[in-house]
Amino acid sequence: MRDEIFKEAEPVADFSFGAKVASVFDDMLDRSVPFYGEMQRMIAEMAVDFAVDGTNIYDLGCSTGTTLLNLAPAVGPKVKFIGLDNSEEMLKRCRSKLAQHHFQHEHELICADLNQGLNVQNASMVLMVLTLQFVRPLHRDSLIKTILQGLNENGCLILVEKVLGEDSIFNRLFIKYYYDLKKRHGYSQMEIAQKREALENVLVPYKLLENREMLLRAGFRYCDVFFKWYNFCGLIAVK
Repeated sequence: MRDEIFKEAEPVADFSFGAKVASVFDDMLDRSVPFYGEMQRMIAEMAVDFAVDGTNIYDLGCSTGTTLLNLAPAVGPKVKFIGLDNSEEMLKRCRSKLAQHHFQHEHELICADLNQGLNVQNASMVLMVLTLQFVRPLHRDSLIKTILQGLNENGCLILVEKVLGEDSIFNRLFIKYYYDLKKRHGYSQMEIAQKREALENVLVPYKLLENREMLLRAGFRYCDVFFKWYNFCGLIAVK
């Protein structure tokens, strides 16, 4: 279904991942996240080198299961997938998509709020694709440390985030370029403005370097940028 959630002028509430959003979420990602398909391809490419049979891959904020489906062909048959999301509506979509695509890997889908912490065990990869930005800043450092503890040696965390520019001049320009992209993908000025208002108190981005410093502060040995497009970035950190 096409994303038209903010097409009509109406009072704007805080953004939430309920049934209405879940029903159009795949279209929303394709039209709102620059090079989303390429980032998914890159994550699967990296999984070839990091996923280990007999271990778990965690997708934190798995939404409708797109990342799980993209990773499956890249990893061994004995890798278990564990998807977490705080929206039961998203998980319903995820279960349906996995069944529709005859998903063969052992997997578990869990409804959980990352602000409340989590349990990570025997992980060779943990993925947070556009997820950490929705975790309250107060809980982010402890969440990253928990992930690190649950990763096996040489396991990796892949983090994709919307980010602030390092300086205000770049931040303004990058936001303008991003809104131009959304217009090219069919969103109106009203849709862009209303979604921005809905996300204002929900999505709290860090600067790229703040995210990198958080990963290194938690104890990751290595960290590098694998993707950057204006105010979106992908980071990979290795234990």
